[in-house]
Amino acid sequence: MKRIMVNELNNYINEKIQIKGWVHRIRKLKSITFIILRDRTGLVQCVLNNEEINASETKLESVVCIIGTVKESKNNLNPFEVSVEQFNLINSSIDELPIEINKENLEVNLDTMLNNRMLSLRHEKLNSIFKIQNIIVEGFREFLNRENFTEISTPKLVEEGAEGGTEVFKVQYFERQAYLAQSPQFYKQMMVGAGFERVYEIGHVYRAEEHNTSRHLNEYISMDLEMGFVDNVEEIMDLEENLLKFILNKVTDEGKNYLEILKAEVPSLENKIPRIKLSEAIEILKTEYNKTGLEGDIDPEGEKLICKYAKEKYACDFIFLTHYPRKKRPMYTMPCGQLETYSFDLLFRGIEITTGGQRIHDYNMLVENIKKKGLNPDNYESYTSNFKYGMPPHGGLAIGLERITAKILGLENVREASLLPRDRTRLIP
Repeated sequence: MKRIMVNELNNYINEKIQIKGWVHRIRKLKSITFIILRDRTGLVQCVLNNEEINASETKLESVVCIIGTVKESKNNLNPFEVSVEQFNLINSSIDELPIEINKENLEVNLDTMLNNRMLSLRHEKLNSIFKIQNIIVEGFREFLNRENFTEISTPKLVEEGAEGGTEVFKVQYFERQAYLAQSPQFYKQMMVGAGFERVYEIGHVYRAEEHNTSRHLNEYISMDLEMGFVDNVEEIMDLEENLLKFILNKVTDEGKNYLEILKAEVPSLENKIPRIKLSEAIEILKTEYNKTGLEGDIDPEGEKLICKYAKEKYACDFIFLTHYPRKKRPMYTMPCGQLETYSFDLLFRGIEITTGGQRIHDYNMLVENIKKKGLNPDNYESYTSNFKYGMPPHGGLAIGLERITAKILGLENVREASLLPRDRTRLIP
């Protein structure tokens, strides 16, 4: 007999069906027992006659198979229920549950939630986070495919870190040392030069930063894109703005049920995202909020305050900060004069979710900039050599998937938006 999903049962009124799932809740009365069964699509009330079917040994979260008839019935879940004719216990839950899945809110701390991740993900609110995240990824991919981008997959074992610095994880690679990739940046640029022109990747990246905050992960999913033949950095920001509109509309349209479960409000992007220079933002923070001591960048408090400013002045949850100093940007970033770069960060609801900009496409300029960063160009020859053979003007960006998910859904900690977080202290599960 074919298995029917819970969200399809309304099409089978007065018909015999088979359903399978987990025992979400049990209520035993004298003559009947109510079992709430949960599958990946929802919950349904099942009614057992105690004289005919013995389910007394059934425990919460056991896996069961039920055959019965769908009957019209008014209950808190659906306008129907299943009158059980056969009840089969497939696999019993044998330990006491460390988390109560059947409560409206998962009343445990974050560590308990993550230590029991596979169990906690059965809760509809936590499950809904990753249904929304899936829609975000689908939106990113769908929009860029329409814009003639090609999806690529690049190595995560590399010889040099794309961002420079020491924040890389070292890996023993046979007789020599390698690193886990901080970014697919070099490969994105190389693929632009390889003739693809427009590429994107959704993949894991690794940062050996010793932060242990609510906004940092040491392994996260980066949604990267790179595009050739750009005229200026504004073109890249325009693309991201249209991309975000598409993603947010898709989340609103396709994730309605999950958003209701999470009580989340998706921001509107009817207004154009404001764009201001970083230096102007620092001045605004000084004059509007009396925040001083910032030079060349803004701190987490500054990010929250400048987003507050954008919300109040421009009625927008997003803000682009542009023209970051050369000393704060990697060696591949296109200079703008002696001190600034054609680069940007996108802040959303108090946190940076995107870094992007125009890249250097001239070989000699790139080599010179690598030297200015105190790095040895010989170590980057497999990357820089590609710029000898006609590299078009190009640029791109990277969006942190966990961060944008967390901010869309109003989550306090970015770990809540990671299926299996890796941070300063966590390597399991």
